[in-house]
Amino acid sequence: MSAITPDGSLFVEKLTLSPFAHQPRTFLTIRKLSYCTVLRGLENRTACSGIADALNEERHEAGLYLLLVSLLANSPPVDFFPSDSGCIMAGAHSSRFPKLCSKPDHNLEVTQERVAAGTNERQADTEERIHAPTMIPLTDAERAVYYPADRRFRIWIRPAVLLVFVVLVLVPLSLAWIQGTVWGLPYIAPNPAATPGTATGPHGFPVWVRSCHFFNLFFIFMLIRSGLSILMDHPRLYFNDGCTPGSEWIRFTPLRVPKDRLWTAKDDNRYISPVVALPGYCHTIGIGRSWHFLNVYGFVLTGFFFVCGLLTSNQWERLVPTSGAVFVQAWNTFVYYANFHLPPEANGFYGYNALQQLAYFATIFIMAPTSILTGMAMSPALVNRFPRYTRLFGGRQGARSIHFLMLIGFASFIVVHVTLVVLTGFRRNMNHIVLGTDDTNPMGMILGLIGVALVVLSWVAAHYISWHFPRGLQHVSKSLTEPVTLLTLDRLSHSPRYTKEQISPYFWANGKLPVREDWKQLAANGFKDYRLKIGGQVENPVELSLAELCALGAEETITMHHCIQGWSGIAQWRGVPLRKVIERVRPKPGATTIAFYSFGPALLDGDYYDTQRVYDAMKPECILAFEMNGQPLTATYGAPLRLRVENQLGYKMVKWIERIEFVESEKGLGKGEGGSNEDEEFFDLRPNI
Repeated sequence: MSAITPDGSLFVEKLTLSPFAHQPRTFLTIRKLSYCTVLRGLENRTACSGIADALNEERHEAGLYLLLVSLLANSPPVDFFPSDSGCIMAGAHSSRFPKLCSKPDHNLEVTQERVAAGTNERQADTEERIHAPTMIPLTDAERAVYYPADRRFRIWIRPAVLLVFVVLVLVPLSLAWIQGTVWGLPYIAPNPAATPGTATGPHGFPVWVRSCHFFNLFFIFMLIRSGLSILMDHPRLYFNDGCTPGSEWIRFTPLRVPKDRLWTAKDDNRYISPVVALPGYCHTIGIGRSWHFLNVYGFVLTGFFFVCGLLTSNQWERLVPTSGAVFVQAWNTFVYYANFHLPPEANGFYGYNALQQLAYFATIFIMAPTSILTGMAMSPALVNRFPRYTRLFGGRQGARSIHFLMLIGFASFIVVHVTLVVLTGFRRNMNHIVLGTDDTNPMGMILGLIGVALVVLSWVAAHYISWHFPRGLQHVSKSLTEPVTLLTLDRLSHSPRYTKEQISPYFWANGKLPVREDWKQLAANGFKDYRLKIGGQVENPVELSLAELCALGAEETITMHHCIQGWSGIAQWRGVPLRKVIERVRPKPGATTIAFYSFGPALLDGDYYDTQRVYDAMKPECILAFEMNGQPLTATYGAPLRLRVENQLGYKMVKWIERIEFVESEKGLGKGEGGSNEDEEFFDLRPNI
C-alpha cells in the first residue's frame, strides 16, 4: 500500500498485512527533497534485484520516485534505520544492496513510524489515494489492466527523424522569412474567380457541401480519438516489419524494453486519458477498434458522396488546381503567414487563395485516400495475399507509420483551418459553411457553435456507451464489418513469399505464461508426457503426443505475424496442418466450430480459449505448430503447441494448447462471443483486418 502525502512524501506500507488488520503497523515515509531517485529497473517494472545499480542514477523528473512503491510491494520486508552515514538497511536484502546504505547523498530522508491500525488519518488517506476515482466503475482486476499505477506519458523521437522534421519545417519558414525581410512581402494578384461582383467561378456552398463538412468533422474526430487508443496499445512506430525494440522511430512511452526478463507486448501498452482518446484508459483496443471501424464507414461514405458532388457540379474548380501558377501564388501567400501577416484574403464564398486551394486538395485527394489505403495495408489477410501491396508503403509497419502521420496531418489541418476561420472573419465564414450566405448575421455562428457542441457531446455519449454498453457496441460493429470481410478478405488465400533471411531477429512475446501445475510438470519433462486431447462432436476422439502429431505429416511455412496491438514479426513455423487432424477425428455434420483451450490464463478470469470455423481450419495456412525458427517451441512462444492461422490477427492463434473440442457454435462457450478476448475485451470474432 502506498500513496503521496500532501507534503510530497512517498508513504509506503512496509509490512504485508490486511489494510484493516487490528494490530500496529510499520510504515516507511520516504521524503522527496531536491531530487528524486529513479530506479531504472522499476521503469521496466523489474523486481528488487535492480535496485543497487538503479540508485546510482538521479533525474530531475517529478513523480518517477513513485516507482519505488512497486519494488517495496514485491519484495520481502526491509528495515531502514537512520545513521550518520546515511542509512542502515536490515532484512533480506541488506547484503545485496550495499550501495543503498553506503551512499549518503541520495537526498532521501528515511524515517520509521509505528501507527495503530484503523485509527490513523494517514491510513485512510492512503486507502483513498490507492483507489483513486476513475470516470468509470472498475473492479480490482479491471483497474489493474485499464487504470495502471504507472500512467506516465512521454514522446521520444529518434534524433535523425527529428532532424528531418525540423529541416522540413524550418527551411521553408526561414526562406520565407528571409524573402519577406530582404525583398518585402510579395505581390499577390487578385483572383478574378473569387472577386465579388465579377466572380466567374462557383458561388457559395450548396447544402451537400455544408452537410459533408459537418459529417466529416464528426467522423474525423471520432477516428482520431479511437485511433489514439489503438496506437497506445503498442506505442511504438517503425519502418521495419520486425519491430525490434530500439528500432522504432518514435515511441509514446517512457519505458525501454528490458533485456533481463520477459517483457510482453501487453506489458508495453500505455494509458491514455479518455479526454483525448476513445475509449481511453489502457488496453482498450477492442472497443477502440469497434469505434474506428464504425466511423471508417461514415468517413468513406461521406468522402464518396462529396467527390461525386464535386464531379457533377462546378464545385471542383474551387479545389483542383488547373495552372502551375497556383504554386507560385501559394508560396507568395505562405511568405505572408511566415512573416506574421495576413495576405490579401479572397472572399471564401466565391473562391480560395492559392495556398488554401492546395491545402484542401491535398487533404481531400491525397491524405484521405492515403489514410484508407494504409489502413487496408495493415490487414493480415491482404498483406499475406498481396505482399507487394504493402511494399508500396515500406511494409506493414511503414503503412502503420504513414497512417499515423496522416492522423497528424488531419489534426494539423484542423488547427490551422479553425485558426484562420477565426482570424479572417468568424461570423462571415460561419455563415458561409453553415447557412450558405455571405453576410455577418450571427445566426450562422450560433448554429455552428451548437454543431460543435453536439460533436463534443457525441464524445461523451461514445465514452458512456463504451463502458456501459460495450457488448452492444461489439455486436453493432460485428453486424456491419463481418459481412464485408466475409465477401472480401475472408476469401483471400495465403501466399507465403518470405525467406529465411527475412526472419525477424526479435519476435514480441504476448499472453500470460501458464501457472498451472500440470503444465509445469509437463514442461519439466520436456513435454514427453503431453497428450493433445481432441474430442467433442467427432467420430473418433483421440489423444496424440507430439511425435504422433508430427507423424500425421509436418509442414513448414515462413509467415508474418500480425498482432491486434500493431506489431508484426516474421518467423518460420513447423507443424501439422489442422486439416489432417480434422480428417483423423472426423467431425460430425453439426460441428462447425473448433474450440482451442489453453493452459494459460485469460487476461481477467479463467483459462484462455478461442475458436475457429472448421472452414478456416481446413485452409492450408492453418497449422498446429510445435517448432519456431527451426527449434522446438519455447514456453514463451506457446510450448508445447500453438495454433497458426495466417489470415487472422495473433490473438486467435492460441498458445499452450491443452485440448481441442469440436462444437456446433461458439455461442455455447464462455459468454458466447467466440473466445476469451472476444468475451472480456470485446475483440472481433473474425479479425481479417
